[in-house]
Amino acid sequence: MKSPFPGMDPYLEGFLWPDVHNRLAGVISELLAPRIAPKYVARIELYTVNDTSPESEIGIMYPDVEVFLRHDEADEPEVMYERDTGTTTPNIIIPSNMSVPVRIPVVGIRDTAKNRLITAIEILSPVNKKQPGLVPYREKRAKLHQMGVHLLEIDLLRRGIRPFIHPMLPPSHYVMMLLRAGTHNTEAWTIQVQDVLPVLPVPLAAPDLDVPLDLKTALDIIYERSMYQLSIDYRKDPPPPAFDDAEKVWMQGILSEAAPPRA
Repeated sequence: MKSPFPGMDPYLEGFLWPDVHNRLAGVISELLAPRIAPKYVARIELYTVNDTSPESEIGIMYPDVEVFLRHDEADEPEVMYERDTGTTTPNIIIPSNMSVPVRIPVVGIRDTAKNRLITAIEILSPVNKKQPGLVPYREKRAKLHQMGVHLLEIDLLRRGIRPFIHPMLPPSHYVMMLLRAGTHNTEAWTIQVQDVLPVLPVPLAAPDLDVPLDLKTALDIIYERSMYQLSIDYRKDPPPPAFDDAEKVWMQGILSEAAPPRA
């Protein structure tokens, strides 16, 4: 079964996102591999970012967070005020910072002759779009450009701060950007929830031509393989941020016709 949405399914932006992120990277690599062989290979490469505010995320974004919190709370001594000590109860209790390591998959296109990184395909994570992770991610973007690596950036999350902001970019729910090595122009695809996702160009080393990446096909594959409809209740509102009234009416029409039934 496919998602009822013609493009990005906003219901995938919540607690399912870590699974969506990992599977999407794998399928993108799978789709590109036969198109770029034998001169290039597509590999999944991981890097780690520490999320210092995991509690701000939607749902249980990281599997270890809930266990960590339960363990922490079990060891936390109960503090008694006023009745036993005569002191005044605080009106605010601020939780201590908790850092959770988040492993982020990147699709790296490498040449088979020298194993050089030619193109990096980044699927943005929530930790890339909020402080403090936003700053090092922006630094990574700049470093890749300085190294002569093409960067294809896929942002399928409405929440957070985009790493690249420009007055020419119109407001949009989703955006894909391509910064080609050796240029200073950014190619952008701005997408609304009503839109079909684009077929993106994946650049290789000159003089080789770009290869196409059908983002909608990739999402359809992971949706069907993972049977996401079993974990989504389309009768409820999608994860925040909220859509405007016109968008909600459109979504209701889509879902009334095509939403998968719940048991």
